[in-house]
Amino acid sequence: MAIRFWSSVTRGATIAFASLLGLGAVAHAQLKNENLLVGMPQGFKVAFNDSRNGMNMQEWVPVNETVQNWTEMVTVQVFLNRKDLDPVQFLETIEKRWAGACRGSTVTPAATGKTNGYASATMLLRCPLLASSGKPETTMMKAIKGNDSFYLVQRAVRGVPTSAQLERTKQYLDGVSVCDTRRPAHPCKM
Repeated sequence: MAIRFWSSVTRGATIAFASLLGLGAVAHAQLKNENLLVGMPQGFKVAFNDSRNGMNMQEWVPVNETVQNWTEMVTVQVFLNRKDLDPVQFLETIEKRWAGACRGSTVTPAATGKTNGYASATMLLRCPLLASSGKPETTMMKAIKGNDSFYLVQRAVRGVPTSAQLERTKQYLDGVSVCDTRRPAHPCKM
């Protein structure tokens, strides 16, 4: 269940995807202003890409899968100029929508913290049987409140994840960050 939220704001943030992350110092020199640092998992491809109403979104799936038929998916959303959003409140709103879409769902409450000096929160949601796919689904999300924009990255498994998949998902989201070349408190280090 790819959670999609469209919001009406103006344009303005950069997403430093895997192609930049693999370049080290060269990529760092290309970064300007506030950036979401997120790498595409090895063996994944961009399966969906859209920008509308002030929100940029990409969905990544394994190379032999589609956005309609996937086993794992990473969804990256940037809500441009949405400095008003709070990570915990945002994830709690998603939790309510998730519960409405999946009877018997369970949620691990949002864990709060800081990511490179920015307020952030993560949440794990499990659905025993999603009506739209007829399969179980588990997703972990990380929300980060930047100074310029708001960022949401989710990694989902369609099916019952193994403990190794859950650990890989946690490690992946732990590596997601936001940086700002204008602010020493939020350095862009690779």
